[in-house]
Amino acid sequence: MVNPNVQGKKYPETAPYLVGREKIREFANAVFSTNPVNLNVFAAQTAGYPDLVAPPTFAVLIQERSLGAVLADPEADIDFSRVVHGDQRFLHNRPIVAGDELTSVLEVASVKSLGAHSMITFSTEVYDADKKLVLTAISTLVVRGGE
Repeated sequence: MVNPNVQGKKYPETAPYLVGREKIREFANAVFSTNPVNLNVFAAQTAGYPDLVAPPTFAVLIQERSLGAVLADPEADIDFSRVVHGDQRFLHNRPIVAGDELTSVLEVASVKSLGAHSMITFSTEVYDADKKLVLTAISTLVVRGGE
């Protein structure tokens, strides 16, 4: 069982992640994006962006850095071998673009017990180098109970 006392706990800000063009292209190819603003700098600039635009779900790469801290936290008591991904949402204030230097701060939004199982929801705020909110990622993990 996940420790319900971690509800409301905030984890330290992650180290900056510099978003690169090739990472955006690799991610776009992995999710089968054919949007030119994800792949071609000229297309992105013509559309009014300063550089390549990451697909919306690229934010999971940034969120994962924060999730690592909570999954490694002995107080949370999350057995990752029993985790199933339950839900994922991204609330974008603006797109992520190549050249962004992003950090994230995760808060445990809720911990619920469902019989032998636990559901833990995280809210991760992602900021740019100017500390402006770029997006909020909300995810829920289901931690399966005993055998």
